[in-house]
Amino acid sequence: MDEQVTGALTDEQRAAYRSFVRTHHPDRGGDPAVFVAGLQHYRELARTGRKADGPAAPDRYDAPIHIVRDLPLPTRVAVALIRTIRRKRRTRVDRPT
Repeated sequence: MDEQVTGALTDEQRAAYRSFVRTHHPDRGGDPAVFVAGLQHYRELARTGRKADGPAAPDRYDAPIHIVRDLPLPTRVAVALIRTIRRKRRTRVDRPT
């Protein structure tokens, strides 16, 4: 199933989407133009986070995560120390302790 489409849909909308795909998919004999238009409709519903009868969802937890690679030196040192301490505390299966 297309995660981009089904991410913010309600259960009823998800069921309607699956039914639409089953009946209109070109591999099942459906019209490709109708299928593309329907996918666009469901993607728009999922993107805006709209319920069937309500406004857009104000807080979405599926926003992209941005990883910052250029951390300041003290932060990089602190992260390296934490990783080292965690590695030493972790018991390993392949080595007897």
